[in-house]
Amino acid sequence: MKKVYLLVFAVVILALGSAYGADGIKVDIPIVLSDLKEIKVVFNMDHLAFDGDKPVGMKYMILLKNRMKEAKAAGKIIAIFHGDAAYMTLTDEAYNKFRKVTTGNPYKKLIEEMTTSGIEVEECVVSMGAHSWVNADLLPGVKVNGGAVSRLIQLGQEGYVAIEP
Repeated sequence: MKKVYLLVFAVVILALGSAYGADGIKVDIPIVLSDLKEIKVVFNMDHLAFDGDKPVGMKYMILLKNRMKEAKAAGKIIAIFHGDAAYMTLTDEAYNKFRKVTTGNPYKKLIEEMTTSGIEVEECVVSMGAHSWVNADLLPGVKVNGGAVSRLIQLGQEGYVAIEP
């Protein structure tokens, strides 16, 4: 699993064109985000992958959004939650009931940070139906799509690049 995290981290850092790296690294293909016509990215949040306690996908969406802002790069990031990761968009009460805990949703602040920064957060209607969730069970700002797989196909046809964290 660590190899996957390192690969995702390396791809994101290289794609961002940032000055990360140790002395002696020569970037052969620099990427300047503001030179790109429009950045269109969808994160397929269908499985659980963590860096410590923080979901890898959420971490990289926020990093990418911040980098886009710094570079004054135009574009949009969409997060589609479904499958094993669908519960991350739930209110405290719905989260507690689903996870059989009393802690509340520990991802609530990350979701809020994402939505307030302009990242569109979506929940799959199929995942909601499978768990008997309703719109009131979702955190503010979370939109419901007509099905995650169909939405990913739609966004791919609209030119979005899919990231599988």
